[in-house]
Amino acid sequence: METLKLEFELLSAATFGRGDGLAGLVDREVEHDRYGLPFLRGRALRGLLAEEMEGLLYSLGLKDVPKWKESRNRLLGVEGRFTNETGIMRVGDACLPPMMRHLLIASVELDEKKRGKDKFAPEQMLESLTAIRRQTAMSERGAPEASSLRAMRVVLRGTIFQAELLFDCQPEPIDKSLLAATALAWRRAGTGRNRGRGKLRAWIENEDWMLEQFKLFQEEVKAK
Repeated sequence: METLKLEFELLSAATFGRGDGLAGLVDREVEHDRYGLPFLRGRALRGLLAEEMEGLLYSLGLKDVPKWKESRNRLLGVEGRFTNETGIMRVGDACLPPMMRHLLIASVELDEKKRGKDKFAPEQMLESLTAIRRQTAMSERGAPEASSLRAMRVVLRGTIFQAELLFDCQPEPIDKSLLAATALAWRRAGTGRNRGRGKLRAWIENEDWMLEQFKLFQEEVKAK
């Protein structure tokens, strides 16, 4: 079983919403673990990659080309089927880089008998990695609409996340090239991404790997 590492850096603040808020503070909270560390669930990340892959193949006129359709289905499963055919790729949660995460968790895990002043509560950790943004709807006259003020927590720009892409069996070269192209094309994530929020840049493994795979993708596209 092969594993690849997907990483992305936020170029603007983003909200990986969990569907609820905190009364009196925020209307939409970011997804975070018990240590206060934000993350993006693997299921949501898989959906974003699938959406980007579909858009990429469609824009290049490759969606119905057999070899590309087979590659897409091999990775993600057959479209429109509600069965166990989920493809060979499993997508893990996107979390902060392991070393950073380890250090931050160490600063939160407290022994009540050995609590130190340099330790942080999960709430403090969340506040240090995020901010709260407020917005309101405007009327046609340019005045704020009544009762339209909303507060949303966002993960700060510059935050880097990592996720594992695990394969049940060895992916084909064309599969890796399609994944690399998808990562390069992926530009936004989170709540409001279709309105310009959550800008990011993504890569898999490292620059050399990406260049090698994207070169193969270009060659395969030209060959069709």
